[in-house]
Amino acid sequence: MAFKALFQRLAQSPFRQRFHLGYREYVYSQSKGAAALNEHATAFIAERLAAAEPAHDGKQTPMRGHPVFIAQHATATCCRGCIEKWHALPRHQPLTAAQQDYLVSVIMHWLHHEMQRPIPPAPTPKSAATSAQLSLW
Repeated sequence: MAFKALFQRLAQSPFRQRFHLGYREYVYSQSKGAAALNEHATAFIAERLAAAEPAHDGKQTPMRGHPVFIAQHATATCCRGCIEKWHALPRHQPLTAAQQDYLVSVIMHWLHHEMQRPIPPAPTPKSAATSAQLSLW
């Protein structure tokens, strides 16, 4: 599928552009592979977004914790409002199988491109010496 126009529009959104995989999500994506991420994306779309009136719409997709969640926010496939605005798929109607496949393809396209970036730096553990919190003892 050609997503050039969509991704050009998404690139104009400062909110969408701030999403990138962190070290943990990048390593997770590498270890699981595209097939597993595709399964996860398919399940998340079917379970959280396919209904005409999804539960907790607008709040059902966490901002972090899984590569697909990050991809959903980056690609505006995170809630039915964003899907309607960015992908012209109307709210208040169940998503068809073809529409769900399209959304999964958008997510996977973003993940593929994100995995072409260099691996993000690993997080550094906070030490007691660099902690901003005062020691009690």
